[in-house]
Amino acid sequence: MSVSRETLLAEYFPENQEKIDKYAQILQTWGIKRGLVGPKEGDRIWERHIANCIPVSSLIPRDCFVADVGSGAGLPGIVIALARPDLQMTLIEPLQRRVDFLEEVISLLDLKIVVLRGKAESIKGNFDIVTARAVAPLPKLLSISWHLVRPNGSLLAMKGEGAQAEIDLIEQKWLAVTKLHVVELPQFELSRVVEVKKLIK
Repeated sequence: MSVSRETLLAEYFPENQEKIDKYAQILQTWGIKRGLVGPKEGDRIWERHIANCIPVSSLIPRDCFVADVGSGAGLPGIVIALARPDLQMTLIEPLQRRVDFLEEVISLLDLKIVVLRGKAESIKGNFDIVTARAVAPLPKLLSISWHLVRPNGSLLAMKGEGAQAEIDLIEQKWLAVTKLHVVELPQFELSRVVEVKKLIK
């Protein structure tokens, strides 16, 4: 099921319609030119990339400190920030050329987002929510980012049809509660987000 650009703008970015529109244009131009978005993805930016990031934003409580691991071109981090201006967003990205791109986009769109260059495992932080899209299988993702999640906070990992199989591979050592969210928003394809909630010791 597809969702129109107009529907996305009005329903999910009421405060930032112009900015998300501009971000989509940047992905279709700079993003492709710099190799951050595939050359065949230009016509599918809204449906395949921006719309894909909205369901995870619906699972984040208000006024949280959020870190997006392996942010790349800003998916889902920038989309979350534009859909949820109540959140304090940090983007974590190891590659300098992607960091440069993110900082240019943030400056151009006048967003209050922090960008940290480095691998997730080397970054120090204490966040309510950590998000990830297409970074690593769940066991690996936990091993590199779990230290960033504060007690009672959660890792939210965007996953496909194999989400439950990845959950089954998680070891008990993480002291966590895991839940598979099957998110069905109006006009969207079904989305799967794995939540791993850190228990208080």
